[in-house]
Amino acid sequence: MLFSINETMGQYSELFMLLAAGTYTVAFVAFAWDLAKSSKTLRAVDLKAAAAAKVPVSAGRVGASEVGGPAGHAERPTSGPTFAGGTAAGDMRYAAERRAPARVAVALSILGVLIHAAGVVTRALGAGRVPWGNMYEFLTTGAFVAVAVFLLALIRRDLRFLGTFVIGLAVIMLVAASVAYWTPVGHLVPALQSYWLVIHVSIAVLSSALFTLTFAMSALQLVQSHRQKTLAAGGTDKLGFMRLVPDALSLENLSYRINTVAFVGWTFTLMFGAIWAEKAWGRFWGWDTKEVWTFVIWVVYAGYLHARATRGWTGTRAAWLSIVGYLCVIFNFTIVNQFFNGLHSYSGLS
Repeated sequence: MLFSINETMGQYSELFMLLAAGTYTVAFVAFAWDLAKSSKTLRAVDLKAAAAAKVPVSAGRVGASEVGGPAGHAERPTSGPTFAGGTAAGDMRYAAERRAPARVAVALSILGVLIHAAGVVTRALGAGRVPWGNMYEFLTTGAFVAVAVFLLALIRRDLRFLGTFVIGLAVIMLVAASVAYWTPVGHLVPALQSYWLVIHVSIAVLSSALFTLTFAMSALQLVQSHRQKTLAAGGTDKLGFMRLVPDALSLENLSYRINTVAFVGWTFTLMFGAIWAEKAWGRFWGWDTKEVWTFVIWVVYAGYLHARATRGWTGTRAAWLSIVGYLCVIFNFTIVNQFFNGLHSYSGLS
């Protein structure tokens, strides 16, 4: 049974998406401000503490021993105690110090995700179905889930250092959806009119959101790893904002755990997609371009997990594998959906 299309709800949805993008943009600026402001504050505290202890400080290189051990730790307004390499604590726990820009950024992100949720819901009401039947809807819903997962993660861990990157990606996704992939609210194509759409695509969206978080962590891991090597060699710290970010190993470990969960979700995405294909086309696998690239993504992340767990692929090699996996996700969603003809050509673009 097809519900009638409510174009008014569709218009409200587009308005909410625009407002959400605007709110996220301000939150993005606030997160960036937090990184910049906290970097300057940390540097000033380090210089003051070093001067009081009469210990010389090289640019950006202050460790626990250089600021008087635990007392020095207590003076630092960071997300937690810092290590000798000038990074935030690896446990990513909240400290007593309050960072006003970060609090503003999180508040704006919460407001943005609520507005975004209204956009997703009104799109669903306008179409009379779940709102992920084309590229526009997958992007807008995917951005919503990515931000929601990030905000939920903040309940347990201080991941505000990821805010600039996650919220920035959400803004890019919303802008791309509105500019490049906009599709008017409408009915699903016959092949998608199945309860498997809810099961298969919802898991794919959630897994993609988790991969988005690990992509940001892996990118930061590469930057932090380079920074730590520079400081260890006696170089100047040119990336002061990275002092709020945990060390490269802590980022890698958390990214690995999240990728493990996302990989399980992507495995179910692949399995349920095969089951749906059998019900829709009478075969589990047909080497359609979309099917092949979904499997390629699975292989890349399986290789990443296997290489890190059993082959000792740690550090930058693990980070690059994680990034390659996410680039495959992007390629599968954009290039494959848009330029390859097949049974999965559901982009909604003419």
